[in-house]
Amino acid sequence: MATCLVGLAIFGAGIALIVNSDLGNGPWDVFHQGLADQLGIGIGVVIIGVGFALVLLWIPLHVRPGLGTLLNAVVVGVVVDLVLPILPDTDRLVPRICSLAAGIVMMGAGTGMYLGANLGPGPRDGLMTGLAARGWQVRIARTAIEVAALGLGVLLGGTIGVGTAIFAVTIGPLVQFFIPRFADPDSPTASDSGYDTPPLDVRPCPGT
Repeated sequence: MATCLVGLAIFGAGIALIVNSDLGNGPWDVFHQGLADQLGIGIGVVIIGVGFALVLLWIPLHVRPGLGTLLNAVVVGVVVDLVLPILPDTDRLVPRICSLAAGIVMMGAGTGMYLGANLGPGPRDGLMTGLAARGWQVRIARTAIEVAALGLGVLLGGTIGVGTAIFAVTIGPLVQFFIPRFADPDSPTASDSGYDTPPLDVRPCPGT
């Protein structure tokens, strides 16, 4: 569990760094930030709320949450709202690029640690694995969900930019790099990630 918690904390801090860079968020965080701005609340609160709302969508898909699912739904959002206010604001490009780069690397490392704990899929990934268990290809399910999140986020005013493209290109290879360093060798895990990467074993729980 310690590996899971540390991984989620690193992941959340990475999100905060990317948001603070103001160079463009990952697809889900474009949505989270846009919704947070519209509601006038912290982005971490939105991450938590969206996480639990997505878990509710698992019910018709008969996907069973694990301890890691609940930890993911809470810890990431809490860390984002703790870290973001203490990060320095700057208009200088170099520090912003460094913040973006550090955030993406931290999200990759955090994902590897979280998956290595093998305590259950994250809220966003349970939706993907549930669809995959019903015949969708994992990549198609992931892409459809993330495009929808990104589109809604743009409409809500979330930050999209060069960082969004860099995130999309680099997060998969980073997670692939970090997974073998943290994962249980007997547990299959995915090789790329959008927000929180699911195991490739997408079989639903018994009865699903």
